[in-house]
Amino acid sequence: MGVAVIFPGQGTQGPDMGGPWRDHPAWDVVVRAEAALGEPLAPLLGAASVDELARTRDSQLSVLLTSLICWEAARPLVGNPVAFAGHSLGQVTALIAAGVLSLEEGIRLAALRAEATQAAADRNPGKMIALIGADESQAVEVCNAAGDGCWLANDNAPGQVVVAGTPDGIDRATKEAEAAGIRRVVPLRVGGAFHTPLMAEAAEALAGSLAEISLSAPAAPVFSNADARPYSDAEGWRERLAAHLVSPVRWRASAVAMVAETGASAFIEIGFGSMLAALAKRATPGVPVHGIGDPADVSKLASAVGGVGAPPTGDEPPGEEP
Repeated sequence: MGVAVIFPGQGTQGPDMGGPWRDHPAWDVVVRAEAALGEPLAPLLGAASVDELARTRDSQLSVLLTSLICWEAARPLVGNPVAFAGHSLGQVTALIAAGVLSLEEGIRLAALRAEATQAAADRNPGKMIALIGADESQAVEVCNAAGDGCWLANDNAPGQVVVAGTPDGIDRATKEAEAAGIRRVVPLRVGGAFHTPLMAEAAEALAGSLAEISLSAPAAPVFSNADARPYSDAEGWRERLAAHLVSPVRWRASAVAMVAETGASAFIEIGFGSMLAALAKRATPGVPVHGIGDPADVSKLASAVGGVGAPPTGDEPPGEEP
């Protein structure tokens, strides 16, 4: 029975998300990350509110670190996954977990990625909206009708698509979506139009940083957000990670492909929250999802047969962050 390991992205952060792990051996991940960046990171994992993680860099590092702590604790129990994948920022987490990036270089790359995207967002302001009840083709029609400054950003699951663009472009897209009868339009609390051409400066900056890091072949194929294809090489990720910043996240297609192409019969979501479990229930109904978000979840995984085949966790609606 094959397991695909999946990691969440920005938008899943929450208060004290790392708190339950402070006395766990896996907390050593934080110690190593702090040494790699030369700064304290533990306070991010004990933030009292989401508002304390409002900065892009803080929110992304908090999500990445919590996921890596969870992976460190769950890894011995997971065995040999048939695939790895991560949503947006989670793709960096997946590459660390799969061994393409070392923990130290992955942490440094994530920090640079966050800084580059925030700088691009500051110079090219943008907004994002979730179109609830829409599919990809409807989202593209909305963007086309809105004119310049609006693009597909995330195809997350059936009925959950995100578009992003300039403030004027998204204002027009909101009106077009309402006129088209799309069930609900939800503005997202994000700092820019991620995964669109407005991130071109960030992609260029990240490409320069990627040229300097070491990459290794993954332990199992890692699925790319941009084309929903599995890759078992190392070097190609230099280009994929940079292009990823200006390309839509094709998460629905990735989830379907992980089941169809690798034989994955269960997902294990590693990290805080259960956004990906909710998306998987829409994109791949019938495929179980087990979540590892705190030490108690690891105990449940240990008591299950390899943690595979456990029932899905959480019944909340699909996440609305990119």
